[in-house]
Amino acid sequence: MTKFDITLVITTLLLLITINSNSQKNSDTKFGKGMVNYVAKDSSWSVKFAPRVQMLSSTNWNYEGNELGKGTTSFLIRRARFKFDGYAYTPKLIYKFELGLSNRDLAGASIYTGNAPRYILDAVVMWNFYKNFVLWAGQTKLPGNRERVISSANLQLVDRSLLNSNFTIDRDLGLQLRHHFNLTDKFVVREILSVAQGEGRNITTENLGGHQFTSRLEFLPFGAFKNKGDYSGSSLERESTVKLNVAIGLDHNNNAVKTRSNQGNYMVTDEGFYKTDINTVFIDAILKYGGFSFMAEYAKRTADDAVAKNFDGTATGLVVNEGTGFNVQSGYLFPKNWELSGRFSSIDIDHKDLKNQYTLGFSKYFAGHKLKVQSDLSYLELDHLGDNLMYRLQFEIHF
Repeated sequence: MTKFDITLVITTLLLLITINSNSQKNSDTKFGKGMVNYVAKDSSWSVKFAPRVQMLSSTNWNYEGNELGKGTTSFLIRRARFKFDGYAYTPKLIYKFELGLSNRDLAGASIYTGNAPRYILDAVVMWNFYKNFVLWAGQTKLPGNRERVISSANLQLVDRSLLNSNFTIDRDLGLQLRHHFNLTDKFVVREILSVAQGEGRNITTENLGGHQFTSRLEFLPFGAFKNKGDYSGSSLERESTVKLNVAIGLDHNNNAVKTRSNQGNYMVTDEGFYKTDINTVFIDAILKYGGFSFMAEYAKRTADDAVAKNFDGTATGLVVNEGTGFNVQSGYLFPKNWELSGRFSSIDIDHKDLKNQYTLGFSKYFAGHKLKVQSDLSYLELDHLGDNLMYRLQFEIHF
């Protein structure tokens, strides 16, 4: 029996046990609220099981001179995930587990992950131990750029931007301390501090570099968004007053051994690993009012010495992705939940070409982000290389 088979068996058994328990007590199983939603009779624990699937079709055309070349089309299950969350012992101790089952979710197996597929996306517990202080422990997304922390299930366009794919710090294993307070009756401030391993998710080897330290400050001058709408694409809540969240994040990866902080390629040398301090700055903002939404992000990455070298000083060929990225997007949600959106992304990475991408999106929300169809058309400009045109169509169902 393969590891995949074992994982499916264990997951199925857990699901069957949960469903069997749930059959003994009525619970809220409305679509979008979880396939199974159970609270123990003595209220000492709860569990919600919510699978989700994204099916994607994508067609790309490269420009050959001034003419559009022959298109290439692909179809795939972009994401297929099992999500479990709830509380244990007390509602102040929350847990979240998320498993990825699609090829894209599992990609990245290497000696650093025990040569095993990377099934685990999130495995984290969150303890509200004192007033507005919450301690997170485990593997989950770091408090980096907003677009990454927004779930892939809740995106305004088919997928994230060029900024995210080049500058995100994604997931890692460690601790996060979160707190919020009010400056006035409405003005909310949130603070996040994180210490992580610094090499990404599902790492099984010893810590090869230093550690990763991340901080983030968020300012909400007009109060909190409805249903955490500042971490969800589109203006589905149709805020009756203007809501704004402006944030700044700083990430320092001490003695990093990968080309994109805790992401990218390991900088292997003839005597081990090249190590250098990598710093990333994130600034972002999101605004919503009525059916209108607007989001902007800026990222900048620097390294003490970006060129990876062998012991004798010769270059290995690997270089830290230093540079800047900018992303701005906006949309309007019409009656009956049809949305038109647009995005402009630009990245300028040292030693590589400048990229500009223009995207026009169209979405129909049948049950919010839980059941939707999205499409977008993107034009990619590349310095010194041929441009590219891409069309995508995606269906999402999330129980």
